Amino acid sequence: MWQVEGFPVYKSEHIIPKGVVEVIFNLSDGDSRIIAQLEGKKYQLGKCFINGFNTAPIQLQLPQYQFFFGVVFQPLAIKRVFGIPAGEFSDKLVDLTMIDPGFHSLWHQLAEQKNFDARVSVLIGWLGNKIPAIQPQDKRIDHFLSAVNWHDLTVAKLADNVCYSPRHLSRKILEATGMNTEEILLYKKYLHSIHLMHATSLSLTEIAYKSCFSDQSHFIKAFRAYSGMTPGAYRTNKSALKGHMYEDVR
Repeated sequence: MWQVEGFPVYKSEHIIPKGVVEVIFNLSDGDSRIIAQLEGKKYQLGKCFINGFNTAPIQLQLPQYQFFFGVVFQPLAIKRVFGIPAGEFSDKLVDLTMIDPGFHSLWHQLAEQKNFDARVSVLIGWLGNKIPAIQPQDKRIDHFLSAVNWHDLTVAKLADNVCYSPRHLSRKILEATGMNTEEILLYKKYLHSIHLMHATSLSLTEIAYKSCFSDQSHFIKAFRAYSGMTPGAYRTNKSALKGHMYEDVR
């Protein structure tokens, strides 16, 4: 869980796909709706929305004052919490109050709290028994999806690692991400390259090699397909927060 509050220096935020599912509560005073664009579609985001396991970048117009409380979920947990697979939210920004009006009440409970720790307690209490015991195979799939490594596997090796048949694995991956197994393995290479750009000073050629791309051209093509920019452009403009870039100083 995370929280950010204050007056952003920048007017816009560019978020490339990060391989996570986030539920975000906009606790800003007044009607501080967020204008976002994803895959050419504009969204006016309300008080509570879910940001799915995306394969395309998001452009946000930041309000003058922002106060967000967010929760990062393991992809397979989404179906157990919301009754809808996380893959249904991929490349979409969905108002959760449209799925369950109870989120209005949860938003007010969170807004009434005095600090971050109190909000965490409210959210944990709300989750309650919504997340039953998870199967060991599903734990391994969630670990695969969220880990910064596990980018060098084949479909057969991944199926062996999680103890599912390739067909059952494909169904699980599609539900969790909206991608098939081959697509998620390429996506993991892309995510690993982002991790290396933030965690190391390796050259882009070395990053392409360590992320298991066949060559530099393949690396650039895949990175651009997900982020809308080259690896070099991302490295030049990235912020300290992985996957986020800020533009237009106020």
